[in-house]
Amino acid sequence: MIRKPFLLAALAATLAVPGAAFARDAAPAIVETASGLRYQVLTPGDGGAHPGDTDVALVNYEGKLPDGSTFDKSSEPMPMPVDAVVPGFGEALKLMPKGAKYRVWIKPELGYGAEAQTGADGKVVIPANATLVFDIELLDFITRAEFEQLIRAAQSAQPAEQGSPAGAPPTQP
Repeated sequence: MIRKPFLLAALAATLAVPGAAFARDAAPAIVETASGLRYQVLTPGDGGAHPGDTDVALVNYEGKLPDGSTFDKSSEPMPMPVDAVVPGFGEALKLMPKGAKYRVWIKPELGYGAEAQTGADGKVVIPANATLVFDIELLDFITRAEFEQLIRAAQSAQPAEQGSPAGAPPTQP
């Protein structure tokens, strides 16, 4: 009688190991870069080119604190110059091919560091020395020159200034 419970426990432990190994293998691995940025590939993307420092990335993102509270979230795809975001976010973008979705953990030294970030109301949104957690989806990217050309084209296509006759060029200051 003593041996039967022991055998059942041993059998249960043996059967549980393959399931645990499968669950562990099924979860995407968390990778740490030399700088200390940690990331997890949620969707690998197309495996093609990656944006560089002089590119503008089109992204969907959600930024959270480690407690799970959201401090920022895109409501539509946002253009982000790779070299104009916090270093950890830029580093993550440069790792991603189009179509990829990553979860990244940005340590304070690669984020805002000892400087707390406040909202328009003056309240602290991101505390000093906070680790930032982002889900980032890279939809596309173009060079900064292409982006600036698109901006100029959009600005020139805007309606003429109010008070100008229809079809007349806007007056110069």
